[in-house]
Amino acid sequence: MTLSSYFKQMFKTPTPLQMAAAELADVELELLKAETYVEYANSIVMYNTARAKRLRAYISTQNKLEATGETE
Repeated sequence: MTLSSYFKQMFKTPTPLQMAAAELADVELELLKAETYVEYANSIVMYNTARAKRLRAYISTQNKLEATGETE
């Protein structure tokens, strides 16, 4: 390949098929990122759900102890 043909190829307008393939590659990367964000968000929801459950149990126990006059 000569230098001039290399530059012609480099600056040639891409075909619709080439543009679609490049766009598909970009979309697949964005999809992977979005799936990662969903996994992260789900883990935060699970963490906060467990935390709220633990805190509710603690408050319930403390309220029962106070009602009976007991302390830990």
